[in-house]
Amino acid sequence: MKFLVDNALSPLVAEELRSAGHDAMHVRQYEMQSATDDQIFERAAEEDRIIISADTDFGRILTLRSAAKPSVILLRWPALRQPQAQARIILNNLPGVHDDLQQGCVVVIEQSRLRVRPLPIRPE
Repeated sequence: MKFLVDNALSPLVAEELRSAGHDAMHVRQYEMQSATDDQIFERAAEEDRIIISADTDFGRILTLRSAAKPSVILLRWPALRQPQAQARIILNNLPGVHDDLQQGCVVVIEQSRLRVRPLPIRPE
């Protein structure tokens, strides 16, 4: 799978995902560490990458975009701070959400649950 790791997470997350055989880039590798969220979404969409972030604004952005891609994995687990542990949680959950991510969704990983919501998200 192809991932774009947001600046809210360490570049080590991308390294761990690459070590597991995925095509993973961190925004710093594109010199986009100061990029807006919209620019990150555009880059991910251009390259068909799944965004990985801890930025809670991404849910709002997905709603405003009304698009089916890019998919987003959102880590909402404040105690999970080590990049290697973050990557491990992502990798452990990928088999169960692989097809959803390919079709377009947001996956929210929390300490006690995993939520999957298909894209596009319609405003309520």
